[in-house]
Amino acid sequence: MARLALASGLLTGKLTQDAVFAPNDHRTFNRDGQRFNVGGTFAGLPLEKDVELADALKPLAPEGMTMAQFALRCCLDHEAVTTVIPGAQRPAQVRENARASASPPSRRYCTAGSSASTATISPRSIRGAY
Repeated sequence: MARLALASGLLTGKLTQDAVFAPNDHRTFNRDGQRFNVGGTFAGLPLEKDVELADALKPLAPEGMTMAQFALRCCLDHEAVTTVIPGAQRPAQVRENARASASPPSRRYCTAGSSASTATISPRSIRGAY
């Protein structure tokens, strides 16, 4: 099961480096990655770096698929995943997320060893013990 499959909105492709969150939004708590570095909101990286890495993935999304659908499809295509639990704030987001399950498999774009993903996110991009 993949929980937080859209990384608190980061993998929707809609967040920007200057995003401002409400004081009671959980993303405010760890915006700079200082609270914890493994799992959870922004996984130990500053928001700006997370957005930079997420933006680098955008070109990998197949034509006609949103970044959110692409991220969900990649999760669904992982052999250890049977379901994903994406968050949504509006009914339109729920419908968009659900369409990811009807999309064709995207293993050629999403595998960890693919040249595109390896070039985009390398261990040098991430801090902490992973």
